[in-house]
Amino acid sequence: MIVDCHTHLNCTQLGNVGLELLEQCQRLDGCLVMAGLSPDRAAANKELADYAAGNSKAYGFATVNPTQDEVTVRAVKKMTLDRGLHGAVLYCAEHAFHPAHSRAMRFYEAAQELGLVVFFHNCPPHSPASILDYAQPWQLDEAARTFPDLKIIIGRMGMPFFWQTEVMLGKHPNVYADLSVHPQRVWEVYNMVVSAYEAGIMDKILFGSGFPFARPDACIETLLGFNRLLANTHLPQVPREKLRSIVERDSLTLLGLK
Repeated sequence: MIVDCHTHLNCTQLGNVGLELLEQCQRLDGCLVMAGLSPDRAAANKELADYAAGNSKAYGFATVNPTQDEVTVRAVKKMTLDRGLHGAVLYCAEHAFHPAHSRAMRFYEAAQELGLVVFFHNCPPHSPASILDYAQPWQLDEAARTFPDLKIIIGRMGMPFFWQTEVMLGKHPNVYADLSVHPQRVWEVYNMVVSAYEAGIMDKILFGSGFPFARPDACIETLLGFNRLLANTHLPQVPREKLRSIVERDSLTLLGLK
């Protein structure tokens, strides 16, 4: 089974990439699709819901700003489950709110009750107005402690704050992170994978491509090719079965989406 846990329906540079994503999904068993960072969240969520309804392999994540959106259980259900969406994506740094803001905590409570997965997309690229303090993964510690049944995904391993993500994955059973493998940044990905292996948290890492910024097949080829790339060096290697475990992880079952 191959599940891409980090894809987008829209991006600033390319606009709507739904057709390309549909093509990529044919080679996957599922993909988590994030609603974009949009000033009109209602429209972005409707677009995503319409798209997911026509793509059986897409698991949509509604964009939510808890400081502005209604966060009652009824309201959260209406914007997610009632539309066929399975989770929520939060852009804390871009929306300028602390992950443990009082209204955010109320949102997590509703999300936990509804069985939603919450994806924190606080990774690059950042706009000049974003607040990097709110992108730091350790800021999610209070939410993870308070709501132990809430499935949390830290996007792109929390880059550039990977070390904080590593601590969060080791501490909290309900916290995961997606490894968005960028084929152009092999050294960065290699160091994250080796560190995760040495820390014993490989089972908390989900495969992700960050599509359309990278394509799943190229990401898989890059990840599984690490050891071949390092064959004539003395650099530490990760067992191939551990690398394959990231690619082949049944993330849908793990996250309760199946």
